[in-house]
Amino acid sequence: MMSFVSLLLVGILFHATQAEQLTKCEVFRELKDLKGYGGVSLPEWVCTTFHTSGYDTQAIVQNNDSTEYGLFQINNKIWCKDDHNPHSSNICNISCDKFLDDDLTDDIMCVKKILDKVGINYWLAHKALCSEKLDQWLCEKL
Repeated sequence: MMSFVSLLLVGILFHATQAEQLTKCEVFRELKDLKGYGGVSLPEWVCTTFHTSGYDTQAIVQNNDSTEYGLFQINNKIWCKDDHNPHSSNICNISCDKFLDDDLTDDIMCVKKILDKVGINYWLAHKALCSEKLDQWLCEKL
């Protein structure tokens, strides 16, 4: 009985610490404010975020000298500030951990700044994987 309770508790705690994994249609719906911004369509964004973070709002990727955060994998060297890189340019004027929650409002504001400054090619997955044959990235449920 004790092992069952322990297993149940581990299962509950593990689930509680899991990242927010969005679905394709949730991403499509959440990113509606980006539709057409910078000439980028919603299916392009759905594809790009899939290949960038796997639709995981809490994704963190460590690179050699920087860290990328959230659904859009926004870099701490230029766009946001964290404890690991206190000398960041912080162009979006935001703490990087704000990109790890389920509220994508601040993420989208920063994405627009990135698009304005460097364009969609900031996201390497876009050109390689998300610039053509986009029908699979549409959401039929909307």
